[in-house]
Amino acid sequence: MFTPHEFDAARRHMVEDQLRRRGIVDARVLAAMGKVPRELFVSEEEKAHSYADRALNIDFGQTISQPYIVALMTEALELSGAESVLEIGTGSGYQTAVLCELAQSVTSVERHAGLSSRAQGALHELGYQNFTLIVDDGTYGWPERAPYERIIVTAAAQRVPQSLFSQIAEGGILVIPLGAAEAQSLQAIRKVSGQPEARELTGCRFVPLVGSEEPRW
Repeated sequence: MFTPHEFDAARRHMVEDQLRRRGIVDARVLAAMGKVPRELFVSEEEKAHSYADRALNIDFGQTISQPYIVALMTEALELSGAESVLEIGTGSGYQTAVLCELAQSVTSVERHAGLSSRAQGALHELGYQNFTLIVDDGTYGWPERAPYERIIVTAAAQRVPQSLFSQIAEGGILVIPLGAAEAQSLQAIRKVSGQPEARELTGCRFVPLVGSEEPRW
């Protein structure tokens, strides 16, 4: 098992080798990724691989994304620290923790109660207070707190669920992987005059977004 010092060294190496060298330039994102202990969000069996350059399996058939993808999605949100963020797919809670470092408030929706409970424990252990975790169908978002300046979806959809797009504030950004399993594209979609303006970030591979709402565009 790694010592705390070894985990710290692996985290620093991850930031330099996997993030900065691949073009992540937002200093706040790099600092957050260098601070959040990813090892707290993985299973005991995967702890030795906490900072590996790949996704890792967690419970319920879900994954914790590759560090570079976490950083890329977070950078694409263009967070200044004043935003309210809606996250669809809490998963391990690692992305949630990074968002807590960078946003004013984070609302995260997860359909698996077991994952949400474990994520809550890890986030509380780290002392975060600017988050709310909800167990529900994420395809409907969480309209009680809408509109959100930013929305991030950590599972792939064929199309953007209309409920999510309707909950973005004008000028806000939605980051989401779109497409079928064999051909997904990570997109940053800005709401301009009520319409989507999309920018492709990279090809990707995410677990599917599961929920009741049928995407309409």
